[in-house]
Amino acid sequence: MEQTAIMPQKRVRAIPPTIQPVNVYSAQYTCKRVAAYCRVSTKQEEQLNSYEVQVKYYTERINREKGWQLAGIYADKGITGTSTRKRDEFNKMIKACRRHKVDMIITKSISRFARNTVDCLKYVRLLKELGVDVYFEEQGIHSTDPGAEFYITIYGSIAQSESENISHNVAWGKAQSAKEGNVFFAYKSFLGYRKGADGKPEIDPEQAAIVRSIYEQFLAGKSMQDIANELTGQGVPTPSGKSKWQATVIRSILSNEKYKGDALRGKTYIEDCISKKVRVNTGERPQYYIENNHPAIIDSATFGRVQEELARRAGKRKVKQVGTKTEQGKYCGKYALTELLICGECGTPYRRCTWTVGGQKKIVWRCISRLDYGKKYCHQSPTMEEASLQDAIMETILKTAKVNPEILQTLKMHIQMGLGCETQADDSIEIQIRIAQIDREFKEMLNSVTVQNQGSLLSDPRIESLITEKRMLENKLAQYSAEKEHRKNITSRLDEIFTVLEGMKNHPLTYDDQIVRQILQCVVVESKEKIKVVFIGGLEVECDVEQA
Repeated sequence: MEQTAIMPQKRVRAIPPTIQPVNVYSAQYTCKRVAAYCRVSTKQEEQLNSYEVQVKYYTERINREKGWQLAGIYADKGITGTSTRKRDEFNKMIKACRRHKVDMIITKSISRFARNTVDCLKYVRLLKELGVDVYFEEQGIHSTDPGAEFYITIYGSIAQSESENISHNVAWGKAQSAKEGNVFFAYKSFLGYRKGADGKPEIDPEQAAIVRSIYEQFLAGKSMQDIANELTGQGVPTPSGKSKWQATVIRSILSNEKYKGDALRGKTYIEDCISKKVRVNTGERPQYYIENNHPAIIDSATFGRVQEELARRAGKRKVKQVGTKTEQGKYCGKYALTELLICGECGTPYRRCTWTVGGQKKIVWRCISRLDYGKKYCHQSPTMEEASLQDAIMETILKTAKVNPEILQTLKMHIQMGLGCETQADDSIEIQIRIAQIDREFKEMLNSVTVQNQGSLLSDPRIESLITEKRMLENKLAQYSAEKEHRKNITSRLDEIFTVLEGMKNHPLTYDDQIVRQILQCVVVESKEKIKVVFIGGLEVECDVEQA
């Protein structure tokens, strides 16, 4: 039988390193290359002073530290810390680290380095892989220390939370300001107004004349691009001081409610403080409409007509679209009849064409459907000579203008009644009183809440019923307001039409595109010898077309 061997006692013997680890990127240097990063997050004067102080502090500190060599001061001023995307100096510093020109970065705190936890960890890990240590003075943390990432995550989360709180407080402050009716004016880039002696906006007469001209030209039928080209040609500077006007600038002027003396707050909002994406507010956030905030350059009726015309032009589709029988037609500001001349058979607009007959050029108008598809959809639409067509239209307008004024007034009254422009009684006052009552009921219910009954209050069917009723009443109130504005716009438009007709009694028989646009809704081609002129408001007058 074999004897069991006695095992010697286990021993562990340490073998010390014989080679000291070195940073392969800085081994060739005798001292540590240290860069500093500092940032201030606003453009206020006192903050910018802080920025200068930080730059001076880090320059002096690194230069006096034995064994340190200044590798650069990277400083972003007036830049947010929630994202690194727009921090040019920060990104320049990271590039220097990638090129192994920095051994250590010193910064005041984690919140100065980044308020976004994800970005903070991302760059700390990247720099660690590059052999770059980040020292956060306020927290006393080196990013290369064991367990440093845990503390950086904690402090980074706190910094991000602070940024989110600041963003929330700013948004709340703006909402409160809007509720109180405060409106901000960017006078340097806003055409038509300047800051008055009392700090409130006042009309700049010279600039206001340009704004009124833009509105007048648009209603006269000019396209936004044509208006922009004309202003550029006249050497008029844009609101931002540039020499070249764009159609988008004209559109922004035509659609800005500030020109009628009102202001809408909350048109856009920032999605979150990290991405800082600006979104158009389509109902996600509250908005506040402030009426009669400042003097108006454009009267309410004219502004309303411009919005209707913008919507009408935007609703136009391309003239030619294969597979469709008829089209509304794309807006054209060059010729009024491109918009107004309609085929009586298929409803398609007419197009202006140039014919060459016997070496002579002749301008005619033809149905677009007939031009594009032959007789497939439109069988009998006639070709109309431009000169004869224009003479017939102007003759009809002049005959209407010379009608007895009393007949015109009666006609105007009937048109208003047909369009619903007569005074309509509504229960807006009663609705507003009821909404106030509902608000009081809500307040009384909330005041009666206790710890014991809060559960039963939340399940109270009256709450849902009151919310539904209030929403319905508010919608009805908005509808009344829109209808009132529409009636006012129609009345103003009719007044203008009849003023134009009154002034045309002695007008020569010369075709005028602007007058045609102002007072005609459309011209229907019934046959080669007959057209129907339809005035805005619905008045229809048939007339003969004399052939040349």
